[in-house]
Amino acid sequence: MTGTCIGSSLISLLTLAGLLITTAGCSSKKQEASAPDRPNVIFIFSDDHTHQTISAYGSTLAKTPNIDRIANEGAILHANVVTNSICGPSRATLLTGKYSHLNGYKLNEKVFDVNQPVFTEELQKNGYQTAWIGKMHLGALPHGFDYLNVLPGHGHYYNSDFVNSKGDTVRQPGYVTNVITKLSLDWLNQRDAAKPFFLVVGHKATHREWLPDLPDLGAYDNVTFPLPPTFYDDYKGRIAAHDQDMTIDKTMRLKEDLKVHADYDKKGPFNGYSRFTPEQKKPFYDYYENKVSKEFDAKKLTGKALVEWKYQRYLKDYLSVANSLDRNIGELLDYLDKTGLAKNTVIVYASDQGFYMGEHGWFDKRFIYEESLKTPFVIRYPGVIKPHTQINKLVSNIDWAPTILNLTGTAIPKDVQGESFLPLLKGEKVPWRKEAYYHYYEFPQPHHVYPHFGLRTEQYTLVRFYGPKDFWELYDLKKDPHQLQNLYGQKGYEAITNDLKMRLRQQMEKYKDDEALKLLASKP
Repeated sequence: MTGTCIGSSLISLLTLAGLLITTAGCSSKKQEASAPDRPNVIFIFSDDHTHQTISAYGSTLAKTPNIDRIANEGAILHANVVTNSICGPSRATLLTGKYSHLNGYKLNEKVFDVNQPVFTEELQKNGYQTAWIGKMHLGALPHGFDYLNVLPGHGHYYNSDFVNSKGDTVRQPGYVTNVITKLSLDWLNQRDAAKPFFLVVGHKATHREWLPDLPDLGAYDNVTFPLPPTFYDDYKGRIAAHDQDMTIDKTMRLKEDLKVHADYDKKGPFNGYSRFTPEQKKPFYDYYENKVSKEFDAKKLTGKALVEWKYQRYLKDYLSVANSLDRNIGELLDYLDKTGLAKNTVIVYASDQGFYMGEHGWFDKRFIYEESLKTPFVIRYPGVIKPHTQINKLVSNIDWAPTILNLTGTAIPKDVQGESFLPLLKGEKVPWRKEAYYHYYEFPQPHHVYPHFGLRTEQYTLVRFYGPKDFWELYDLKKDPHQLQNLYGQKGYEAITNDLKMRLRQQMEKYKDDEALKLLASKP
């Protein structure tokens, strides 16, 4: 495959010269599956869909029967964390099995280095057909795929453009979640049935600005959502939490995010409303202008009443977008059942990171704190993973690629930083990590979250913020699950802090984060 950089208005094909990836250094780890029985793999990858809104994880905010079905018929990971809680970098980690500092994709809206190895190349060597359809968000088309049909950047909820393997841009009519499912089913129907396959179904949902599909408009209008217990957090003793710019109160926009008197006639590539057909615009306009906006005007809200109204509208829109996501997952599951593919197809549902649903008064992600650090991951593999399997060990998104390789009997390259958690899925008792390392970089825009690195263990989170302000935080997750009390420097925590700092340094050395090691040395 060739690599293609995707600009804001230009798609340019890169040549093959210089883009061949060396295959030296691959390990000869024992294959887990014999060639005739190699499973297919479908990896459904959503955007910003957090575990707090999935009923399999105990959420009462919404029902997600199809995601729940995967969990109930296979395994659910309760402590699956990311290495860098932001969209593009999370996808780069999936592809490479490496941290951001090694795969080079630390920040959003950059261009992924297509000259580096990706794990799907190993699948191709093992006879797999590979495809990615939907959101990729890497600014480039990487190697390792026989077929690509992806959104440029974030794409649009309605009538979005798609870029294919040749670099052609084609506008696809319809709601993007439905379109991605249709394109995925088309590929499945047209593939070489003699070969096993790996397919990423990359959904735009549930990314900001949360435009629901037309059948889901008003789906939660009769629901009043309870405020999270930390909604009115005062951020006492926590500098980073205080200085962020991601509150529902001050950061969330009435017009753009909540569609109060939205500008439907504004032209330009970034205005999704300009893509509406008349048939799409009418029900959307009727709902948001004639119902939601009129309600807002009539209430004349201020203070806490305004903030809480924004919170309710945020959840109603977010969960309405998630309705279509779960419904489309069900359509894909039904297809696998009808075609008989379900028997030998591994199906994964995951999101690129967690998201705040009003906790601490926030939306968005980025922090090492629990709501954005943890991401949903459920996986089904009939005959291998027992139904209702519960995984409570710390699993990181650097582990996703080697696990898929292991599941398919494909050699895992030595430079992959993650480990296969297939033994955990099979119920085997094996040594496993006691801590997970994290490093976030993007500052100051768009949400003024200070760059930071840290450690998440079974009980503690230790984090060092750096940049314009330099400080440490420590949380005991058993005593303080909402992470409201910074224990760093408090009497009685000296030994715990020293032990965690030692383990943090060991993780930096293990994962070769030289930049963080220098910062650590500057302020131990």
